[in-house]
Amino acid sequence: MAIEDMEQTAQKRILVLCVDRDGDIDAKAEIKTPIIGRQETLDAAVTLALRDPEEPDANAMFEAVRVYDKLKSENKPDEVPQIAAISGSELGGVSSDRKLVAELSELLKSFHATEVILVTDGYSDEAVLPLVQSRVPVSSVRRIVVKHSESIEETAAIFWRYFKLLVEDPKYSRIALGVPGLLTLILGLLYFFDLLSIFWIVFVFVLSGVLLVKGFGVDRMVTGFYRWAKEYSPPPLRVQITTFSAIAGVLCISIGIYLGWMSTATFISSLVVPPSDLGGWIGLLPQMIGYFIKGIVDLGVVGVCVILTGRAIRMYFERDIRLLRNAALIVSVGWSRQILDSTADVLTKPEMGYDKLVLYIVISILIGVASVLVIYVVHRSFGGFFKESVERVEDLGEG
Repeated sequence: MAIEDMEQTAQKRILVLCVDRDGDIDAKAEIKTPIIGRQETLDAAVTLALRDPEEPDANAMFEAVRVYDKLKSENKPDEVPQIAAISGSELGGVSSDRKLVAELSELLKSFHATEVILVTDGYSDEAVLPLVQSRVPVSSVRRIVVKHSESIEETAAIFWRYFKLLVEDPKYSRIALGVPGLLTLILGLLYFFDLLSIFWIVFVFVLSGVLLVKGFGVDRMVTGFYRWAKEYSPPPLRVQITTFSAIAGVLCISIGIYLGWMSTATFISSLVVPPSDLGGWIGLLPQMIGYFIKGIVDLGVVGVCVILTGRAIRMYFERDIRLLRNAALIVSVGWSRQILDSTADVLTKPEMGYDKLVLYIVISILIGVASVLVIYVVHRSFGGFFKESVERVEDLGEG
């Protein structure tokens, strides 16, 4: 009964959450989010305010600290408050919301909140509130809007501040200044060459290009590709060799299939009277398969051997005991070229007989037995070179 009473009187875990959707904490204050704790949040707010005294997110963080202090001063035994701040991305949109959700999930792992008091700068409530509410109940929302005087001087100062933001912030100046500047430059060039009659055509092309780039996020994709290329770290050499050999092998096999198809098509086109019924085509099927094998066999076998050789090189660097079985498989695949070629000869010209095919099959069996013996001898002689495991030894034995 005592345990049930303790569960009924469980403490409320209240999270005072400040949300910066446009990522100013990261971009301006250069502070990594999420931020947890009163002193950490206060330090971040001071840093952001020093970097940009007119930043509304700094005021929102100060308000979050004030709300947290008020909850602590009430000293209710059934409540455990905590304060934190998360930020989105300066790019806005989906990427910003996904970053907010990821940071909120990280927060809730360290502090299992039962309710949230949301503090924002008032401009992003409609976008932020559903993201938070879908994961933890929101008991209160505090909107912090910086108050301004209604005098003409302060109104002019506000307009001047936003005008500077439009001019100096690259996120806005590219559109607000870059596009009109480009159109003005084009207008001047067309006037100089006496081609003003086509200005509206150029205007429509430029405007549609800008709308397409912004609408489909081409600029963000290019920026993301540039960052990926700048931060790209090539994989280890053994992985590069395996990947290159796999690509080269697939290309060889693909070209071999094409050559096999062309060989079959050449055979069909050489027929004086092609069959007119299904039975006639079925009768030609063995020859068609033979010519297809003739065309594909060389590059097909080379492609498979190239793929297996790339794997063998990687296994050598990793000291993988499966290297021995892989080497035997390369020999078997290489010799299979003779068997396939003889098979194609039998299918295309049955009168030649199949003596050579039987000989090649017997030789392939002897090669298989010899490969097993070589693997056994090499494993006994150089077993210390490989990083063996019980599973790999059993796998080798089954192979």
